[in-house]
Amino acid sequence: MSFSDLTFIFRFLPLFLLIYYLTPRAYRNWILLAGSVLFYYIGVSAHPWMLGVLIAVALLSWGAGLLLGYMTRGRIVILGLILGLLFGQLLACKYAGLFNGHSLLLPLGISFYTFQTAAYLIDIYQRQLAPDRSLPRYLTAILMFPKLISGPLVSYRELAHQLKYRNYTLHNFDRGLRDFILGLGLKVLLANQIGGLWQDIQTIGFNSISAPLAWMGLLAFSLQLYFDFYGYSLMAVGLGRMLGFALPDNFDHPYAAISMSDFWRRWHISLGRWFRDYLYIPLGGSRQGIKKHLRNLFIVWLATGVWHGATINFLLWALFLFLLIASEKLWLGAKLSRHHLLAHVYMALTIMLSWMFFAITDLNQIGVYLQQLFTGFDFSHSASLDFLYYGQQYGLLLLTGIILSLPGPAKLWRKMRSSLFGTIFLLLIFWLSVYCLAAGLNDPFMYFSF
Repeated sequence: MSFSDLTFIFRFLPLFLLIYYLTPRAYRNWILLAGSVLFYYIGVSAHPWMLGVLIAVALLSWGAGLLLGYMTRGRIVILGLILGLLFGQLLACKYAGLFNGHSLLLPLGISFYTFQTAAYLIDIYQRQLAPDRSLPRYLTAILMFPKLISGPLVSYRELAHQLKYRNYTLHNFDRGLRDFILGLGLKVLLANQIGGLWQDIQTIGFNSISAPLAWMGLLAFSLQLYFDFYGYSLMAVGLGRMLGFALPDNFDHPYAAISMSDFWRRWHISLGRWFRDYLYIPLGGSRQGIKKHLRNLFIVWLATGVWHGATINFLLWALFLFLLIASEKLWLGAKLSRHHLLAHVYMALTIMLSWMFFAITDLNQIGVYLQQLFTGFDFSHSASLDFLYYGQQYGLLLLTGIILSLPGPAKLWRKMRSSLFGTIFLLLIFWLSVYCLAAGLNDPFMYFSF
């Protein structure tokens, strides 16, 4: 079950909110825990063992946290063993197919709850956090359904106080509901519709498309991925606000970035922060000279590629990004900071090329697509004018996506979000989204596969 399922929107969420707010405050964590278990179980009902894996990981990390909190010797051994188990089962699920030819079914949300439990243990080991003695409260934090399946990644330090004391206000509920509806619209009305172009190109075959259509396809995939994941994150933050929690924003207009380093400070912010706090900084960050700085960046990007998937294209994607960011650290960044127009052109090209490695898993097909991008400019026959046909069909959607990815519309929306016009607009967005969902025009959130 996802946030864009009609069952979630019209059955699960209204019933859950009714019970949650009718329950005295002292017992709402219990309702949140029960609702989160039910939410996850419905989502994995065809494979109920996945719920067992989630509960086992949560219990293991809770018990290990107690040990780390009260031990004075041998703590690093315990931490190493538990982290080895946590990441070992994650890698086994992702990479078993590389060794035996049969990939394992990936438990829903395993990457996200593994990272959260690992962060909890590392914080305790570093004495930045005391272990939570309350098992129900800990389970509530790990299983909280707004962020369980696909983030945002929230550290236990951020949740600990809110689990005990959170601020319930009508204003926060209203704002959360509006954010949820807007995220739903971005997912259903924009990401899904724009994604149709990328699906069409895959159906046609990469060998049969012109260069302009190839670039249009990368633009479509780039916008689809952004609005799909941004829409999900906005819905998650909105749900959190409706329940009294302040979850972190996960995106800050990444397509307005002026360098790839800047882009990855704006995209999937909570994941980037996790790698910064628990890998990059412990390795030494940028404090030990340029060679070790580049080494640390390489390790972080290698880990990021491994986290995203088991196929070679994700390693190529990570290597491509590392090379760009390394060149920015060495010399390119200074030039980009002085020439913003050049910087935006550079980013428009490199972002789309980076998502090409992300979108296409077959190396041969990557080669084909690259060839079409830079050589498919022969317009002597009608088939090479395919971009005109698809431009008429998807042009307005692509233009809308480009505009909405910029900071200006977001600033305007913040001013009018609570106005009468904003309310009417959101009602229209909601019912149009429901119509599309009822008509079967919905796709799963793209990041559910990571």
